Amino acid sequence: MAEKKWSPPPIPKSVIPKEAFDVGEPERCGQIDFAKGDIEINAGRPFEKIVLVNTGDRPIQIGAHYHLAECNRAMAFDRQAAFGMHLDIPSGTAIRFEPGQSRKVQITEFAGRQVAYGMNNMTNGTTRSEIIRDRTMRRLREEGYCFEGERFPISSPADKRFKGKKTSVSKKKS
Repeated sequence: MAEKKWSPPPIPKSVIPKEAFDVGEPERCGQIDFAKGDIEINAGRPFEKIVLVNTGDRPIQIGAHYHLAECNRAMAFDRQAAFGMHLDIPSGTAIRFEPGQSRKVQITEFAGRQVAYGMNNMTNGTTRSEIIRDRTMRRLREEGYCFEGERFPISSPADKRFKGKKTSVSKKKS
């Protein structure tokens, strides 16, 4: 019995008429035109300035569009004031906080539908609702998120916890 060899299927014929490619400016495909001057982000939107403190033992990075009230539990700040807000920084960027570092940042309200879903699953609804805000604050406290003036409980590193303790390591016999 002869073995069948695979061959690729035929390339389908294009159904796009040639004249469709004659419109526009093909020489400009992919070109980016930048506006003159600076572009102000979040212009006219309400904003606040708050201080964030990394009370943890590892660096923390917060992205531009992350619902700030739900960010890392080791960050200590006024989460009530940050409800429904995000960092007022360019899209696609983030701010990094080293352990123990504090920084004053500007925050602004979410635009559009003003909903927060996912992230740490604390809000999952509209940020315009007092009921959802109160529920979110309660859940954040229950889950051990730091608020302004609090410190995150840091357990000692494993190398310090086990320093000087004998461990049983089995040796291979040859």
